[in-house]
Amino acid sequence: MPVLRKTDFTGEIVWLGHVPAASGLQAVASETLDLGFTGIAGERHEGENRVSCVRVKNLYPEGTEIRNVRQLTILSEEELALIAADMGMGSVNPAHLGATIVLRGIPDFTFVPPSSRLQGPDGVTLTVDMENRPCVLPGREIEKDHSGFGARFKPAAQNRRGITAWVERPGCLQLGGELALFVPDQRAWAP
Repeated sequence: MPVLRKTDFTGEIVWLGHVPAASGLQAVASETLDLGFTGIAGERHEGENRVSCVRVKNLYPEGTEIRNVRQLTILSEEELALIAADMGMGSVNPAHLGATIVLRGIPDFTFVPPSSRLQGPDGVTLTVDMENRPCVLPGREIEKDHSGFGARFKPAAQNRRGITAWVERPGCLQLGGELALFVPDQRAWAP
């Protein structure tokens, strides 16, 4: 019996991007992305390992080398629209958020369970790490182009910031492509 159950949900890829290694958070839009086991070649979050950050400070001193499960940032088009509405903007540019992929069609996307898989038709498979909690960095990028709106991002993005993921099986993604959602076949934790 498989431990990952295919759902009825498929996400259409409506935006792709990468954050160049030598830059800040701003992503550059792409038509396609080639994904290897270390993520996207030349990308800021590329690598098998990474140094620990504030998100895991209760586990490791900052700067400790750990496994890189944050190779990709995946967002929902529907949740981005809600963020924009709460910020009083017409839309939020995924590039400002350092996004890798924006999907349409998977409800409650930010809360897709950890260890879920998103799989493309060619077998490319992304493993969900966990919710990507909002921080102030995207707000700073938004502020550069939309004065007075940057500080609105973090509260508007609460429970809508998408997920982080890593490449389990390499392959290619392209705009208009689809990723099928598989979720762990287990009950929710109930201590």
